[in-house]
Amino acid sequence: MKVKKILVSQPKPTNDRSPYYEIAERHHVEITFRPFIKVEQLPLKEFRQQRIQILDFSAIVFTARTAVDNFFALCEEMKITMPESMKYFCNSEVIALYLQKYIVYRKRKIFFSQTGRIDGLAAAFTKHNKEKFLLPVSEQHNDDVAALLETKKLDYTKSVMYRTVNNDFEEGEKLDYDMLIFFSPLGVSSLLKNFPDFKKENVKIGCFGRATIKALNDLDIKIDCEA
Repeated sequence: MKVKKILVSQPKPTNDRSPYYEIAERHHVEITFRPFIKVEQLPLKEFRQQRIQILDFSAIVFTARTAVDNFFALCEEMKITMPESMKYFCNSEVIALYLQKYIVYRKRKIFFSQTGRIDGLAAAFTKHNKEKFLLPVSEQHNDDVAALLETKKLDYTKSVMYRTVNNDFEEGEKLDYDMLIFFSPLGVSSLLKNFPDFKKENVKIGCFGRATIKALNDLDIKIDCEA
């Protein structure tokens, strides 16, 4: 079967130079971007149930831009202004630079991993081991970052500030594609929630990441392309 229409379960790229456009042009395929999941900020009432006082902390650990967005959204809702003394530890330079959306970058104490992984901050954590760290996380998260903070014997607290939920399809919306591409187990779950009678049949399935591969294998959905 020739693939002509592809559904990518992510938001449409904002950069015109995205490789998706090159693929579409080179292979003469139509690519549609339709997120199967979306991120929602934790309601303020739920956040307050954690009994966390943000200004009790002297350092924040950010592992994603979504964490940055939801952290500062909650701060704004609670009318909290970050003091200039606050330190920020980011697991990549991209996230560190993204902080400019919310703070004056040059006046702040910002540290980031050169490797793009949290273990690249090990030396910085050791140097600043007297800080009190806050780790904003999603409701669905792994504990790799927490494990490193534990190893370093740091004083830290995890705080759920956002969650990933299904992005429901509209009633009557069709899944009329030759190939579906998934990037997370939650995306796979959303597919089955929106289309409980989904059968692979002639639809090709592509996926990214070990967790996504496992989710599809657990459902006995054959994978045609993986990365």
